[in-house]
Amino acid sequence: MPSAAADRRHPIKETQMQDDVLTISGRPYRSRLLVGTGKYKDFAETGEAIAESGAEIVTVAIRRSNIGQDADAPNLLDVIPPDRYTLLPNTAGCYTARDAVRTCRLARELLDGHSLVKLEVLGDETTLYPEMRETFVAAEQLVADGFEVMVYMSDDPIAARHLEEIGCVAVMPLAAPIGSGLGIQNRYNLRTIIENASVPVLVDAGVGTASDAAIAMELGCDGVLMNTAIAGAREPVRMARAMRMAIEAGREAYLAGRMPRRRYASASSPLDGTFF
Repeated sequence: MPSAAADRRHPIKETQMQDDVLTISGRPYRSRLLVGTGKYKDFAETGEAIAESGAEIVTVAIRRSNIGQDADAPNLLDVIPPDRYTLLPNTAGCYTARDAVRTCRLARELLDGHSLVKLEVLGDETTLYPEMRETFVAAEQLVADGFEVMVYMSDDPIAARHLEEIGCVAVMPLAAPIGSGLGIQNRYNLRTIIENASVPVLVDAGVGTASDAAIAMELGCDGVLMNTAIAGAREPVRMARAMRMAIEAGREAYLAGRMPRRRYASASSPLDGTFF
């Protein structure tokens, strides 16, 4: 049974966690985990996994998901209702700025003027690596058109700076290729982007398991977006729960500040000051 002292401490801890929010385009979010909706076996599993993840922002591939385009087909919004989640339409499957801009405009029509979007312009079908020249063009057009743009990008600090100057509300460098599950392969670049950005930095792509998510947060990322790492797990709902806890643990560890790395041992109970 928890002690009275533990009970007194708990509200303080809860308040601290509530105060530490992710703010995107002026809106606060308690969860720093963003999730996708693809690759699940059915809509029921999709909804259950997303609920278990604790995510508040859910990204939707407009070119691949029915959110009202087909009135006769199952609607994804039935399991991720807009009154419960912040929808983040994305331009997955677009290989030109023109297609990406057109997709975002379609999403705005379908979602009654919704302006928050995730921009991704891909370079090729094999690596799904971002095509940065087209990404810059699309970002400029979308920002000028009143969109709030979160942008998938390469792990290039100079590109991140340029996208921020364009007016993107968040930059989302990949940690490894989309769907690879290779984990965080570029810690130095990510740290450089984080240290120089004044907008949120979220890892997008490459996470494979909970420890990868925790590492991203320990590096100082503001959040992590993932899909395959959850949907491709043997038990997606359980993995969603693991990812939620990993994001929270990684964030707490980052805020706490890790101990310095040392080459040699440092006794946890030093002899200095002992009685005998």
